[in-house]
Amino acid sequence: MMSTTELALVVDEWFDGALRRCSMATFFVRQGRIEQIIHGDAGADFAARGIAVERGAFLMPGLVDAHVHLFLNGAPTDAPTRSAHLKKPLDELVEAARCSARQALACGVTLVRDAGDRHGINHRIRDESRRASTDFCHVRSGGLGVKRPKRYGAFMARDVEDDAAIRESVAALARDSDEIKLILTGIIDFDAGAVIDEPQFNLDETRLVVDTARVNGRTSFAHCSGEKGLRIAAHAGVGSIEHGFFMNRETLALMRDKQIAWTPTFCPVHFQWAHPEAAGWSSNTVGNLRRILDAHAKHLKLADEMGVPLLVGTDAGSMGVEHGYALFDEIDRYLEAGLTLEATLTAATSGARRHFGKRHPELTIGAPFDAVLLSASPFTKIAALREPLKVWKESTLSARIAGGPDDVNQQE
Repeated sequence: MMSTTELALVVDEWFDGALRRCSMATFFVRQGRIEQIIHGDAGADFAARGIAVERGAFLMPGLVDAHVHLFLNGAPTDAPTRSAHLKKPLDELVEAARCSARQALACGVTLVRDAGDRHGINHRIRDESRRASTDFCHVRSGGLGVKRPKRYGAFMARDVEDDAAIRESVAALARDSDEIKLILTGIIDFDAGAVIDEPQFNLDETRLVVDTARVNGRTSFAHCSGEKGLRIAAHAGVGSIEHGFFMNRETLALMRDKQIAWTPTFCPVHFQWAHPEAAGWSSNTVGNLRRILDAHAKHLKLADEMGVPLLVGTDAGSMGVEHGYALFDEIDRYLEAGLTLEATLTAATSGARRHFGKRHPELTIGAPFDAVLLSASPFTKIAALREPLKVWKESTLSARIAGGPDDVNQQE
């Protein structure tokens, strides 16, 4: 009789979250944790003990999307549909978030960080994701962020008018949020090809957010683009900078020295460059988008060379940015920028887990078995990443069998 709490997995090659391992190995998993990693094929020995044996070409840690908005649906690209979605009843938005998290898991994404919504849906889905019976990825929730009144970010942040409000709001949010989000700047004016608004918070105010979060046991992450805002974020010591368009070497040096992570989120801008008809952009604006993307890629490569911690995040839920699938597009942008696949997969797996404080960010003995099985090595066939054979998420022996996004089966 085969055990339902033990598994032996024999793979031709694997990636531990930092290094490519070009040799056959057998993983023995007991009650959701890696108990042994044996060099070579030990499948017959485990089968003789009545332990189920799986085989595959390539094993790697589950992917992490470090920046999503689960309640938003990235598939529709027309403005009326997207606007109507925001007006749906709460229970429909919650179900949309479940579908997003389910789709992410089907793509091999076992953990996402939800970067904010004003409904508290991300907290709810996070709590549901911790149940072994759920068929969607684990969720790290940024809850509700903080912003200035009448400024960008109403769909994901609450208003704070002064220092007292910052202290009170951040302390309150820290009770339930895994991190504190700061809406430091607005969005890019693509017609102008720049961030034209002033930052929402100055350096002292940003430090107050960061320090108050830290006192309450939380790290911080900042929605931020443009040189002024980026300079403030880096000097204030936020935990990570999200988006970070119009980056420069000086800010990257500060980020390296303070070990501030960067989540560049190419996907929304790249989609609008590739499909300008969706947003009605002129040829001049399309040129701006291309210049922004090229500069972003240049600074991503520089960040990698300088030793800035990198995370892979998609801003899934944005127009044209679909949950799960977009992570592969974001990986393509890293590779186009000149990063190695090893460095890119590190940012998309163990780099994010390490930043989030996971005790076992890599596939090592004692780690939760949070992994993706592929039919081929992505180092020889990059398209294999897009077609996971099976996915195991932390604390379960859940697996997706190839056949479609909805084929997720839980085996406890």
